[in-house]
Amino acid sequence: MVGSMQQLAYVRPFTYEEGRARGMKAYEVKNGPLRFSVTADKCLDLADVSFCGHNISFLAKPGLMGRNHFDTNGAEAQRSIMGGMLFTCGLENICAPCRVAGKDYPMHGRIRTTPAEHVGVEARWEEDRYVMKVSGTMREAELFGENLTLHRTITTCYGENRICIEDEITNEGFREEPMMLLYHINAGYPLLCEDSEILIPTRQAVPRDEAAAANVMHWNRMEPPKDNEPEYVFLHEMAADPEGNTFAAVLNQKLGIGLRIDYNVKELPYFMQWKSVASGDYVIGLEPANSSVYGKPYHIEENSLHKMEPFAVEHKKIILTFLSGEELGAVRREAEEFLQTGKETE
Repeated sequence: MVGSMQQLAYVRPFTYEEGRARGMKAYEVKNGPLRFSVTADKCLDLADVSFCGHNISFLAKPGLMGRNHFDTNGAEAQRSIMGGMLFTCGLENICAPCRVAGKDYPMHGRIRTTPAEHVGVEARWEEDRYVMKVSGTMREAELFGENLTLHRTITTCYGENRICIEDEITNEGFREEPMMLLYHINAGYPLLCEDSEILIPTRQAVPRDEAAAANVMHWNRMEPPKDNEPEYVFLHEMAADPEGNTFAAVLNQKLGIGLRIDYNVKELPYFMQWKSVASGDYVIGLEPANSSVYGKPYHIEENSLHKMEPFAVEHKKIILTFLSGEELGAVRREAEEFLQTGKETE
């Protein structure tokens, strides 16, 4: 039916040419009704994503940008957070900036603005599947300090509305190193609106602070935008199957589309939900992690900071599935089954 598969699916390199994104290299991926961009100069994270012609991702007010002088400057790092579908937090710190033993750790860490090396791209038939891949390695290192690498492979297949993100984290240094990791996955308008439902098979939602506590009963739905409303953060105790697999989702029945995030609690035992209904900052963040939103000082105090031995390797896998039609009802029923299974095994 087609002479070139690029009529239906492709991976194409491009470079942004204006604003703070000028010079940033990325890849545009088209997979039928699913389109997304992968930022080669920022951890191979996902910038914008659309499905069936509807935007799925969140773009913060600073807009698209490459690296800049805000990246590691304490709380000013918020000026460098563009959001996107995914930005990766770590590897020495997640969440709030902090100072530990005389050393500064920026907000959400440095890996999110680290450019990829040894980038490779594929788009080819593998038997009866047309497979598109983008891969590369990010290094977080310091003279006389840590030497951690994150090798990422992003895969999508024509006819499957999914993005698979597989990460391999290696401690290439000669000493034990802390390693904190959070996947900041962000849904925005029009997928996200007052008609949307947030679906998380949670046994318990714990508010981070007083602002969240006042709204904890409504963690699973979005209100209309409110001017100057504070953000809410909830920590979820996730139900999972016997192998540790679980998921979270955002559904929009009116548009007939949804986003599902699958991961494993054995790899990522923490899950946080970021909810903002503030006008201009309207977003839901779904955040599987290996550490708590309370950050590095909390884990040091609790003696629970995750560490990697020299030359140790860890694997993480996140799957983003873009739903339509009857799939929305199916994922709701699955969440109910997860919760019921959890009650039976307690």
